[in-house]
This record gives sequence, structure tokens and C-alpha cells, in this order.
Amino acid sequence: MKSTLAGVAALAAIALALTGCSGDGGSGDSGGSAKLEMQTNFGATDPSLKVLTEITEKYEADHPDVKIELVPSTDSYEADMKVRLASGDVPDIWATHGWSLLRYSQFLEPLDTQPWAKNFNEALAPAMENDKGQFFALPIDTDVAGIMYNRDVLEANGIDPASVKSWDDFDAALKTLKDAGIIPISSSGKDSWFAGNITDFIGSGDFTEKQFEGFKDGTFDEAGYTEILDNVATWQKAGYFNPDYSAATTDDLGRALAEGKTGFVFVQNYLAATALGFNPDANIGYMPIPSKDGKPFLVGGEGRAYGVAKDGAHKQEALDYIAFLAEPENESKLASSIGGIPGLTNATSDLGILTESYETFVKPGDYPLMPYFDRVYLPNGIWDTMVTTTDGVITGQMSPEDATKQMKSSYDSLQK
Repeated sequence: MKSTLAGVAALAAIALALTGCSGDGGSGDSGGSAKLEMQTNFGATDPSLKVLTEITEKYEADHPDVKIELVPSTDSYEADMKVRLASGDVPDIWATHGWSLLRYSQFLEPLDTQPWAKNFNEALAPAMENDKGQFFALPIDTDVAGIMYNRDVLEANGIDPASVKSWDDFDAALKTLKDAGIIPISSSGKDSWFAGNITDFIGSGDFTEKQFEGFKDGTFDEAGYTEILDNVATWQKAGYFNPDYSAATTDDLGRALAEGKTGFVFVQNYLAATALGFNPDANIGYMPIPSKDGKPFLVGGEGRAYGVAKDGAHKQEALDYIAFLAEPENESKLASSIGGIPGLTNATSDLGILTESYETFVKPGDYPLMPYFDRVYLPNGIWDTMVTTTDGVITGQMSPEDATKQMKSSYDSLQK
């Protein structure tokens, strides 16, 4: 997904075109002539895994000779997948976490000829299709994200998300929350992608087009990247992050958001389902990401998507199961559980508590939808370094300058 401005515009069309478990997954340990492994990339307690499990059990009831092992994710999912693919230990089905085309397509069966493919949302083409029109994963949802917040907390403290346009505005909101005894930002060093999200989200819109092109052409903008981490360091020094950052889990962040103990979380919309599991009456929303020039934006592209191993021993069974997930009822349930817009045009999604945010910030098309910084402008394999360096700044163990130097070193190494 080496995106161009046209690609970004196509992604933005999503906003205008669409308006409308257990730890072991409960299957795969008994009977059946074909046992398939599916790496779900859902945490063991993620409500979406429960929905996927229920759908899978229906499939297995109609196909008693097939068992699907739904494997929950860990915080080392990306690294684990790299090792497995390099060693030839390839799952039958796995979540591509935004990389179905650039990273995984060589291992995946093209899906553009499947009967359900006629409903593929063409707005996802820049992110998921190659120059032959092939795509390699079933898109469950279209990722449109910003900063999640507790609406009641912000309203009680006089903060209007629509008025938070610059980082100065955001800093003022954070100070207001801290003065009121609310944790301004919650993140996680345990489920460490939360830390990486902060830098990735900001980087998606805080560079100029010239700087973005430089990243693509092999020039790492140290000054610009340091400026992003300066924001994080400022928040750390001001005590704006949750005190339990190092030990906090996804569930902890969802609970804090649900109970009004925190104001903001840099994360995709799936955390809303986690929050509602703790408090069904939680008033949750998401807002555009501020920028240094006062022009907020959203981030997005390929959301939850599943591909099939092209050389898998049970490829036909895997394709049949994927087709079952693609049925409108099942696609709709999964997309709704994630809180996202479906990736197939014949499905619908109940956005629930997030409907207000969608109607306010997405549907009118007033905010650009930018592709994720790391997926477009940084080399494959740098995500782990982005996570660890951001974590270092949040914990105060690294300065923005040192973290940037480590990022540049990784960037230069991966460019070779």
C-alpha cells in the first residue's frame, strides 16, 4: 500500500459511500477429518472473539468433518507470525492486521475470484489490491479511527471534542482533566501496541507531503519524528499517563474508559466493545486526531481481515469457511462487534454507541482519512521498534532524541 494522494482520497470515500469467547475458541480439540488453525488476532477476552466463536460453531454444526481452532492473540502476534512464515509453519487462516498486500500476499490465496468478492468495497482497493486487481484477505471491517474518549467525562469538564484541533488544544484538555482528578490519557506497556498507536496515529497526519515522500524514498526525518515524541515526553513529564501504564491490559483500559476514570485512549474503535462489557451504559465516542497545523484528521484503511494460506493442507475447507464469514449476516455481526463499517457492501453494521461519532466526524467527509503512517511510509518490520521507543519515552527511560536515533537506525537497516 505505497499510497498516493489519490489512494488517500479513495480511502476517504468510505466515509461518504457508506452510511448505512473462550481462550481456546471452543473448537479444534475433538473429532473431524480436517482441523484448521485460525489466528484470530482477537484477545482472549475480546467480545469480538465470542461473536466469531458463535459464528464458527454454527459453521461446524453444518460441517461436522471440519473443526476450526480459533487462536486468541498475544502482544507478540506480529513477531510470531514473521517467525512462523519464515519457518514454513503457516496457519490455515490468519488475521493480516493491515498488511494483507504488502507483507503477506506471497503466502496467501488470491480471493478476488471468490463468489462473495463482487461485494468487495472498492474504497479499500488502494490498501488491499495489487496492480492486477487481486486482493488477499476477506475484509471484515473498514478501519476508521481517531482518539477514543468518554463523552460524559469530557462534557462534565467543558471539553468539546470538535473544538480540539491542535496539540495546544489537546494539551489544554489534558490539563483540565488532570486538574479534575481524571487520568488524561490511558495506554498500555503490557499490551504494547497501544504505545505504538500514539506515535503512529500522530505521524499519520503531522508531516508534510514532502516529508512523507522522503520517508518513502529512504530519508528518515529525524527532526519531524523527534517533534512527535516531544509531545509524548511532555505528557509523560506532566503526569498525564495512567499510573499503571506498565501493567495495564486492554481490559484495564476498557474498564477505565467505561467507568469514566480516563479521558482519552489512542486506539481503534474495538475498545468500545470492551468498555461496554464493563459498563453497558458507558458513553463512548471517538474524535479526529489533532495536528500541529490545527487541521484534525482520522486514520484508517484495511481493518480486520482474514487470509487463507495458498499452500495450506486444508485450503478448500478454509476458503469455504471464509465464504461463510462473508455471508451478510455473519459479516454484519463481526463488523458490529468491532464497531466498524463492513468491508463488504452487502453487509450492514450497527455502530451502536459509536453512531454519534460516525455521524459527526466521518459521514460528512469534513476530516481527511489518512493511511497509517507505518503501513505506507515506513519499511516492513519497523513496528516493534516504534512500539519500544514510544514505550521508552512514556516510561521516561528514553529521551525523544534517543528514541528517534533508534528509530532511524532501524529504518536505515530495514531499507537495505
